Amino acid sequence: MNALRRRFQPEQIRELVLIGLIIGILIFFGTQIDNYFSPRTFTRISTSVAVIAVVAVGQTLVILTRNIDLSVGSIVGFTAYVVGTLLSINNDIPPVMVVLMAIAMGAVMGSINGLLVAYGRVPAIIVTLGTLALFRTVLVEISGANSVLTNELPRWLVNLPPVNAFTIGSLDIRLLFFMAVVVVLVFQLVVSYLPWGRRLYAIGSNPDAARVAGFPAQRIIFTAFVLSGALAGLGGFMFLARFGNITVVAGQGIELQSVAAAVVGGVNINGGLGSPFGAFLGAILIDVLDNSLIRWLAISEFWRDALLGLLILLAVATDTVIMNRLRKVWARHELQVSSDGEATAEKGGAGYAA
Repeated sequence: MNALRRRFQPEQIRELVLIGLIIGILIFFGTQIDNYFSPRTFTRISTSVAVIAVVAVGQTLVILTRNIDLSVGSIVGFTAYVVGTLLSINNDIPPVMVVLMAIAMGAVMGSINGLLVAYGRVPAIIVTLGTLALFRTVLVEISGANSVLTNELPRWLVNLPPVNAFTIGSLDIRLLFFMAVVVVLVFQLVVSYLPWGRRLYAIGSNPDAARVAGFPAQRIIFTAFVLSGALAGLGGFMFLARFGNITVVAGQGIELQSVAAAVVGGVNINGGLGSPFGAFLGAILIDVLDNSLIRWLAISEFWRDALLGLLILLAVATDTVIMNRLRKVWARHELQVSSDGEATAEKGGAGYAA
């Protein structure tokens, strides 16, 4: 029982609540929309959530360190456009090389953010707001007002979105969604079991204590931004594969969606709390609402952005009020359990000595 208590943390309650909310929303819309529970609905949602989920994992790594990366939307658009342009010129570039190229491009742009934030000590919100505009401006300049067209891309890329990784019953698991799930699982394991991942939480929870403990805070923050950029680059490749036609405004708004997915998924905006899996659930919740409301009410893009803002406000308020109280109650409970255990051990030792 004690081992179970140690493994189960208050933050996991948010993830359980999210799962319950997703199920409840699906049931509600299932009663409102004809033929809602169909393989087509699952395919639509799983395909559209893949890009946001990948970018949200990188955003999570940065937020855990008490920072934020608002440039990810521009990185997605930049990598999608540049990689698409290169492929339209040369269709013979190997698929693996294309993916690595997108990831490397995003990592380079992420390293610019990391250098300025970690070593230049410039606030992350200022740096990434600047690079959001800078990367987009560079894209506009190099594009010459031209677009990447689907008919210029190699067939393997155009045919990638409908490709199935495997099938479960009547549900087809698309390759892009499978890639997103793999990214989530890999980084969930990283933050849960690797020393680097645990140090992310330490730096975000108490930067001063982490510095006293000798953690290389600057290097860890720099690496978090590099990984965020790399995952945004991967998201750019997935964006290119999904849409094909890429303009200079590609990826706009993804920064808000990734922050919303992370925060709604239980990642504390003040750092030190949250997980990639929670961000993944947040992305699914947002995408389920987005796709379902479009079919049910045909809401405009402006109302969808308003919904994202509302979800962010609700998530932050919930974390500030409810989760903080729950953590205090849990901490007192753990302290009481620990005290009772020590008292029992002392009695046992006294009895043995007698």
